[in-house]
Amino acid sequence: MSDLAVRAEHLGKKYTLHHQNADGRSLRHALTNGFKGWGRRLRHWWDRKTHDNHEEFWALRDVSFSIRQGDRVGIIGRNGAGKSTLLKILSRITEPTTGSIHLHGRVASLLEVGTGFHPELTGRENIFLNGAILGMGRIEIKQKFDEIVAFAEVEQFLDTPVKRYSSGMYVRLAFAVAAHLEPEILLIDEVLAVGDAKFQKKCLGKMETVSREGRTVLFVSHNMGLVSQLCNRGIYLQQGCVAKWGTVDEAIAAYLLADVNAGASFQIWSNRQPIPDQPIFFRELRLLNHEAKPTTELDVRYSFTIQLRYEVLQPVENVELSVRIETSNRVPVFTTHQSHTQPECLAARQPGCYQASIQIPALFLMPGVYLVTIGAHTPWVQVYDLHENLLSFTVNETGSQNAQYQQQDNQGVIIVNFPWQEQRLVSESLWSLPAQSLDSGLV
Repeated sequence: MSDLAVRAEHLGKKYTLHHQNADGRSLRHALTNGFKGWGRRLRHWWDRKTHDNHEEFWALRDVSFSIRQGDRVGIIGRNGAGKSTLLKILSRITEPTTGSIHLHGRVASLLEVGTGFHPELTGRENIFLNGAILGMGRIEIKQKFDEIVAFAEVEQFLDTPVKRYSSGMYVRLAFAVAAHLEPEILLIDEVLAVGDAKFQKKCLGKMETVSREGRTVLFVSHNMGLVSQLCNRGIYLQQGCVAKWGTVDEAIAAYLLADVNAGASFQIWSNRQPIPDQPIFFRELRLLNHEAKPTTELDVRYSFTIQLRYEVLQPVENVELSVRIETSNRVPVFTTHQSHTQPECLAARQPGCYQASIQIPALFLMPGVYLVTIGAHTPWVQVYDLHENLLSFTVNETGSQNAQYQQQDNQGVIIVNFPWQEQRLVSESLWSLPAQSLDSGLV
């Protein structure tokens, strides 16, 4: 028997987009025409039809892949890349325009809040409804019922119509049903982002358990940390096509390197003319990832380099090069000066072109958006060249120790691992003892 769970062959999904040209008709004209004879209506309909333009849009094009049983596959890509369309085809919600899909096993999907729920039915009734949709018998559903309710934490509202549930309650119950009714293939879209951090952690644990049991998980998310933590395989979609299919690290790396605006990773002033009495000025600034490739999308797990190129027009000395990194809301993170590690740079520089670089270590900046400022100056004397917030770059969460926390914006701007020490006290009453006597009470 084949161990394949999902096989897609040359999948394509086409939509027709209609664009109606503005014809200058007002609401009054529309209402007036509505009361006129059928002949006038027919002519008006024909007029609208001739003014209606349409175009074909391929949400997916020639997508092929095979997924084995027990694989945990992350599907990543920019908005509009076709991720949700792919899951809808796998869920049989929509049919592909071209190609075919082969599924081996029962499929449960969690694509958006409330998917598969009837708003007028209670939580209890929707559990049985979803189980029936999955092809399960009433006895089989009853066996899992208590486990589902406990996982979703909705006991108090079990007999309340789900239309009165909050979005978080919806997701908790929907995920609990999808994960506990034992489908062979579990499809999950970005919907888990609605839940709180505690529930997300429960969901990740459950998905890992599901995969260890030999069932298959397909997970769509923009959170590279969650994808890296949960998945072992990855599909990177770009404009409806498979740009990378391989290990999750390979897919994430391809996604981060696909900078839509390649010019944003560097600034070049090839034709720049210096102002009078400016002996030194910048020619180029680049951001390079750990593979020395220009990009503004950086992986938190790897180091990256800020590279400067500048020109000296006349001999100068005591000129300092500086780089400042700020958060997206202009809070300074750090400033580094060349002379702090290369004091010899303050000696006389002769005319010519130079290159300087700084390597920012891995696991140093917290995930987020940052700004780069560069300057050349003689401290306390003169600024020769200054470019504030010249470039921005993004450090992406791809699996650091902070990936488990949903709210990373309150964790600070740098990642630190200070040494912790812990010892067990003999008695809680030791807290009341003088500080100098506590040492004798530790074991």
